[in-house]
Amino acid sequence: MAAIGSQPSLKRSSRTRLLPPDAQRARTLTATDQALIAQAIHCLERHYLVKQNVLTSPEATRDYLKLRLAGLAYEVFSVLFLDNRHRVIVYEELFRGTLDGASVHPREVVRRVIETNAAAVIFAHNHPSGVAEPSQSDLRLTQRLTDALALLDVRVLDHIIIGDSAGVSFAERGLL
Repeated sequence: MAAIGSQPSLKRSSRTRLLPPDAQRARTLTATDQALIAQAIHCLERHYLVKQNVLTSPEATRDYLKLRLAGLAYEVFSVLFLDNRHRVIVYEELFRGTLDGASVHPREVVRRVIETNAAAVIFAHNHPSGVAEPSQSDLRLTQRLTDALALLDVRVLDHIIIGDSAGVSFAERGLL
């Protein structure tokens, strides 16, 4: 925590693209908590995005995504775009939905994969209900996206669902 507290600025990495700030999260966290979370995200971005480290495990990826997606009152679908050595190119929140779902358009995902020149991706989204178990809809969407990206020789390494206190990795469960 000492390293987090010593960061002088909270500038957002240019390798991260987020949807506009959300008022829902702001209502549930104190200003101190929001600042702490912003500092923690900044620290993780420096570690994973600036240094170009490889995300070595579903656990490390899940921890990073928990900071990004936990506590939202609406669903967000995001993608970690990776190069051929599985180094992070960019993290992007592509779609924002409602309390119980987000419309994800495979065409837009494919477009961003081509624009970023990604060789692999990790999908992530949150479940505002707090239950991180994948639904049939989540499984179908993951398969559609995997099939679409396979045509471009882009690998889907994982799809992680973030709930209140846990995250579920499709890769760890053998669902990919």
